[in-house]
Amino acid sequence: MPPNHRKHPPQMTRRPFSGSTDAMAEITRLTRAGDLGQATARIQHMLGSKTVAVDPDVIEGEFTAVDQFETEMKPPKSRFTPAERSPLGQTLTRIAAGGMRPGPKQKSARPDPLPDGATFRLHTYSGPQGSRDYWLFTPGTPTQTPCPLVIMLHGCTQSPQDFATGTGMNTLAAAQGVIVAYPAQPAAANMNKCWNWFRPTDQHRDAGEPAILAGIARDVQRQHNADPAQTYAAGLSAGAAAAVVLAQAYPDIFAAIGVHSGLPAGAARDVPQALQIMRTGAAGGRLVHPVPTIVFHGTADQTVALKNGQAIMAQAQAKFGGTIQTEQGGSANGRTYSRTTQTLADGRTIAELWQIDGAAHAWSGGHAAGSYTDPAGPDASAQMLRFFAQHRRP
Repeated sequence: MPPNHRKHPPQMTRRPFSGSTDAMAEITRLTRAGDLGQATARIQHMLGSKTVAVDPDVIEGEFTAVDQFETEMKPPKSRFTPAERSPLGQTLTRIAAGGMRPGPKQKSARPDPLPDGATFRLHTYSGPQGSRDYWLFTPGTPTQTPCPLVIMLHGCTQSPQDFATGTGMNTLAAAQGVIVAYPAQPAAANMNKCWNWFRPTDQHRDAGEPAILAGIARDVQRQHNADPAQTYAAGLSAGAAAAVVLAQAYPDIFAAIGVHSGLPAGAARDVPQALQIMRTGAAGGRLVHPVPTIVFHGTADQTVALKNGQAIMAQAQAKFGGTIQTEQGGSANGRTYSRTTQTLADGRTIAELWQIDGAAHAWSGGHAAGSYTDPAGPDASAQMLRFFAQHRRP
């Protein structure tokens, strides 16, 4: 690839997937049958790649290695150096195995010491739709009052322990008396440990992964003094997309959600559509059960387009009234952002969108010991807990 390719990538003219379900089904069939050449040709044709002067063996678009993030004041935008892209054949091989493109190499997670009395233990949930392990954090101070509960869904290639370390959620939860559950997506369900937000079988109530995750929430509510009126879900990337799906499937369980670098509900129903909207963005469908939503997305995210975060905000706003305003701000470590809020007459913010300037595909304000973190940004974990505290299920 020429050295100047990344600095000045050619403009791509893409034609959207024009509802050609048969063509997508054919791509999936060819890929799973091992005919990667024909599958490649069909995808390139659907993306309009014949109009682009680029190497046909790579997918256009840049991916950022987030382990390059550092914590100095005011990191320049040039810090976000794209990683090498995989050949299209390799990507299709991953798709054939049911996975998506993996992220950068996971760091060695070094969890913060637990406060006195707090626990972080492995549990297993089993239900009619399947089973999952999950790690459960419980704060150290016992209370007669039920505690808020947050279900945290990790991104591709991550683990619950890594996600807990990178987000710093347990430390904040200990101080605020919040229980946190971290379900684990095994490689047997997706080779890169992504939540399968793009599969129709995992997008509905009483089916697939949403039913399993809802089952975990109900188990924790019953067994660990978690408040059914204050149960929330949050996630990163594929985990964020899964959180959006989960809230639509179970609005009777989740009072609000936090979405970091995610994708809107109803935007994809197979792998080709998922790959397309990750790059270009999609509006998604009109929500039947909108819930209060806080969204974080980096303006330099080359893995999931910023338009997806904006679409999630638009979905959340659609059925709520109130006043919308946008303000500019900056983190203590120098990263600027814009924050758009929709505020109800009673003072609660029903929807928020934080657009983090220069940030890539990483958890804003996270700890460097975890993967996919940007320590320079505003603290997404703290802001999510602040947002959640405003909302209870009636």
